[in-house]
Amino acid sequence: MKRRRNRRRRGFAPTPSACQRAKSSAVATKGLDLGGARAGHWPMVDFIDVADPALYRGDGWRPHFERLRRDDPVHYHPESPYGPYWSVCRYADIMAVELDHATYSSASELGGIQIADQPKGQELPNFIRMDPPRHTAQRKTVAPIQSPSNLANMEGLIRERTTAVLDGLPRGEVFDWVDRVSTELTAMMLATLFDFPQEDRRKLSYWSDVAIANIAGEDAVVKSEAERMAELRKMGETMAALWKVRAAQPPRFDLISMMAHAEATRAMPINEFLGNFGLLIVGGNDTTRNSMTGGLMAALENPGEIDKVRADRNLLPSLVSEIIRWQTPVIHMRRTARCDVELAGRKIRQGDKVVMWYVSGNRDEAAIEDAEAFRVGRPRARHHLSFGAGIHRCVGDRLAELQLRILWEEMLARDLEVEIVGPPVRLYSNFIRGIRALPVVVHS
Repeated sequence: MKRRRNRRRRGFAPTPSACQRAKSSAVATKGLDLGGARAGHWPMVDFIDVADPALYRGDGWRPHFERLRRDDPVHYHPESPYGPYWSVCRYADIMAVELDHATYSSASELGGIQIADQPKGQELPNFIRMDPPRHTAQRKTVAPIQSPSNLANMEGLIRERTTAVLDGLPRGEVFDWVDRVSTELTAMMLATLFDFPQEDRRKLSYWSDVAIANIAGEDAVVKSEAERMAELRKMGETMAALWKVRAAQPPRFDLISMMAHAEATRAMPINEFLGNFGLLIVGGNDTTRNSMTGGLMAALENPGEIDKVRADRNLLPSLVSEIIRWQTPVIHMRRTARCDVELAGRKIRQGDKVVMWYVSGNRDEAAIEDAEAFRVGRPRARHHLSFGAGIHRCVGDRLAELQLRILWEEMLARDLEVEIVGPPVRLYSNFIRGIRALPVVVHS
């Protein structure tokens, strides 16, 4: 009990009665003209729209969030291509929203988890786009996939594949690290989790790209919502064929069998079926894939930090956590206010979009010392926002960490000399901080 009270006092735990307290506040101000787009925000301060995907394609987002954290950390944007929204930019305020799911909803019917609303009639609910109790039941169905015993069972297989991929890389010639290492390793892992045919594993990577594509991007894999839905339906047909076989068999320890046999998921409507498979594919792919690439970039830009790990392999878990913080593969998550509520002195109204910018929270100097530096050996290295927090914390966080740890163990064991020989090609997205290509040379 004492620990929970302390966490509340620091602002990192939810206030269970936030909606009720907000209602009391509303009664006190009833009839008053509070002025401005939203009471409590600074209408005269001009800030760039940080939801612009070009900011992340060009990797130019840092100074804008630094200013927001300093001058208006819970900021109301009255206009954007996605409609009005609140930017929540500080670590503590993001945690307050994350941990108060009763006030800040993830429900698909209220808009879901991205700043862009789902197209009307094409909503794809899944357990991260649900509030309790449905969220809880569906999440529990797949959570055992990363139980400690299962991770221990998979470690040997992950290491075997990692060594094969690294040993098979060309020496002295340019190749794409994203394709040959990051995507290949995550695709093999995804296929294992679903017990999906390994020879077709790149379909999983493609479907992940389809699910998260910004259709306005010039290099998007799909160019319209109709095209996206058509491709996801192909995914659904493939998974449904496997589902039918698994449902007729005794339960097995793969994601398809788990869902086919669980009461919470065995009879999902088609859009929920598509939504949950899309979620599991993206969740199992993008954090790990982009951290594998972003981690290489960070290591080569900060060779002294990797030297620390060479000297002390006990720092490997810290290296992995710092890579995931530094890359922040998920740029934001969105919630919708279920009631009028106050956050950091700002009056948020029922129905407002509340966007938690993980990329900003992970650079918040008030919560993370020297946050703009890539630093191995930080105290509390896992206390970053890249996996989210609370009931929606990434269900595969430990598996992602395991894959990254093994990759770096094997890279260091080989003393690989990798050189980046061209600029990264970044994803046009305000949701996934992705790297589509990275040209490198491995020297003999």
